[in-house]
Amino acid sequence: MALIELRHLRYLLAVADHGNFTRAAEELHISQPTLSQQIKQLERTLGVQLLDRTGRSVRLTDAGAVYVDHAQRALRDLAAAERAVHDVQDLSRGHLRLGITPTFTAYLAGPLTAGLHARHPGVSLSLEEMTQGRIEAALLADDLDLGIAFAGPHLPGVAATPLFTETLGLVTGCREPAADQASPLPVGEIADRQLALLSGDFATRGHVDAYFSRHRVSPRIAIEANSVQALVEIVQRTPLATVLPDAVAHDHPHLTPAPLDPPLPTRTVTLLRRADAYESAAARAFTELTHALVRERGYSPAPVNHPSGP
Repeated sequence: MALIELRHLRYLLAVADHGNFTRAAEELHISQPTLSQQIKQLERTLGVQLLDRTGRSVRLTDAGAVYVDHAQRALRDLAAAERAVHDVQDLSRGHLRLGITPTFTAYLAGPLTAGLHARHPGVSLSLEEMTQGRIEAALLADDLDLGIAFAGPHLPGVAATPLFTETLGLVTGCREPAADQASPLPVGEIADRQLALLSGDFATRGHVDAYFSRHRVSPRIAIEANSVQALVEIVQRTPLATVLPDAVAHDHPHLTPAPLDPPLPTRTVTLLRRADAYESAAARAFTELTHALVRERGYSPAPVNHPSGP
């Protein structure tokens, strides 16, 4: 009986991803006949048909779908094992894969990466900005080691540790008369202002929209942007207001908080990881660094509870 090798699993996954032998062969840098021969060898070894080749695209059979699910997990576990073997406990080298939601690019990404580099210059970092749903999916697929996002509900298998409580507020440019800031602005008066807000695919925008809806307010949204940095630039140069985390406003002297009455609900910021994932020395060091930064900056403590798991 022929042995199943790692290349067989990778070849099958490539064909399953592309639904096409030609594109899969191009990605793998092998010829199409070689790829087809290797898949047939795998099917003979297992004694089942894994791919349905009768249609215009190649599809997994029921047996193939089950096998691919196990093959993906096996390759993830193997990759984790390789990282564990090469993980250096003294952090003279290492690598961390971090995903953050876009809001945190504005006030957490810089201090955290600077702190990691200062403490552990031998540890390299891959930082990706993505939605919370993509972060959690990437953690489960072992494409990320850690994520920073918001409290649940989370996908099964994702563990969340509370970091701090984030407060959101209305923000204007410094050209706003100081008298306007003397007392909180009733939320109903927002209807008379033009706003620049994050686009609808941001969790923060959903949070803001829910607040306005709850108070039956329909603000005039003049500009939508897909980055917090863009909103900061826009508000500094126009009469428009926006909604940003207080931490962003504190870091920008040319922004002026304009408290709302009632205030926007707070959110719990969490550190995410896969519940059963191997935790490298780099991931442990980054976790400690993150908690230390939260304390140093005086962010409001998160609600006291146990880390959430699957």
